[in-house]
Amino acid sequence: MDSARTATASRTPLRALATEAVHAGRDDLARQGLHAPPIDLSTTYPSYDSRGEAARIDAFAATGAEPEGPPVYGRLGNPTVARFETALARLENTEAAVAFASGMAALTAVLLVRASLGLRHVVAVRPLYGCSDHLLSAGLLGTEVTWTDPAGVADALRPDTGLVLVESPANPTLAEIDLRALAHSCGSVPLLADNTFATPVLQRPAEQGARLVLHSATKYLGGHGDVMAGVVACDEEFAGHLRQVRFATGGVLHPLAGYLLLRGLATLPVRVRAASANAAELARRLAADPRVARVHYPRIGGAMIAFEVDGDPHEVISRVRLITPAVSLGSVDSLIQHPASISHRIVDAHDRRGAGVSDRLLRLSVGLEDVEDLWADLDAALERPVRDAELCRPAARRLR
Repeated sequence: MDSARTATASRTPLRALATEAVHAGRDDLARQGLHAPPIDLSTTYPSYDSRGEAARIDAFAATGAEPEGPPVYGRLGNPTVARFETALARLENTEAAVAFASGMAALTAVLLVRASLGLRHVVAVRPLYGCSDHLLSAGLLGTEVTWTDPAGVADALRPDTGLVLVESPANPTLAEIDLRALAHSCGSVPLLADNTFATPVLQRPAEQGARLVLHSATKYLGGHGDVMAGVVACDEEFAGHLRQVRFATGGVLHPLAGYLLLRGLATLPVRVRAASANAAELARRLAADPRVARVHYPRIGGAMIAFEVDGDPHEVISRVRLITPAVSLGSVDSLIQHPASISHRIVDAHDRRGAGVSDRLLRLSVGLEDVEDLWADLDAALERPVRDAELCRPAARRLR
């Protein structure tokens, strides 16, 4: 086991989040005479001990544990990616983390692990990210899903239930779930919490009872819109199963992506807190604006806002100039999109609206620009003639 892994396996007491973000996964560098983490691009590694290599591969096949000693093959693991996994596990306060080529690859691996045990039934709470919803609803992996609200999870469990899946704050409505209460309702069934929107800066679902914590690392963990990845933080036992699926299916993360993600984690707390301050101010202004029907902003804060306009949301999209109209989120620059047209288009319209994703809802990922410049762009994009009746509305709008 490499020294970066040892830091996680030993379960040493957590340092402050900001310290972990900078140092986790890098603790061994100074001893090697290095400052920046190296990028290992090798796909294979030489070994003159074929008997020892065979024993290590047998051990991996049995448990999925990381092979002891030097690397073997890129599909089994990569030292650069391992550094990112170590760091993310430290930030989420879990025993391990396993990285994949995308968030959907990560979710797919979790579902395959449970299905391999004959546990193909999933209980899920809407809304979820649109492609997560589609993966479950379409039964592409042979899974069966029961959709329910948080209060109905316990009653929805069956003997073949392998997973309970939630996202809090949810994409795109920012609805929040009491994860601790939900984990209690799950009993022995693993709870998977998608923590993409909150990040470990705002919440650590594992500390509230979730066994699995999913991230689309493409978003805040990378933070610059230039890397695609997914990761599951979990206990070592489940991590072993995930590594076996990753090895078999090939959904590995490229080493350069692992390097960029590790670099992104170093500034994660600073970025999330600064963007969240911008978002809170924009949410306040949008809530007081007569051109906006409703604003959704989570109690725990964060850099995501959802708001419903009185007018045509497509016109708002077409008029932004500083904010980029694009899918994805969590970058240093602000992005806006219309979920019903893009991220959640693949979800059945009836189900989409039933989950609160209205046709007038816009999702705004707030970045690090000056808040006054962001507001000026939104104000111009929302611009339309104000009717006399609107002038009589109360200034304070309902903020959810």
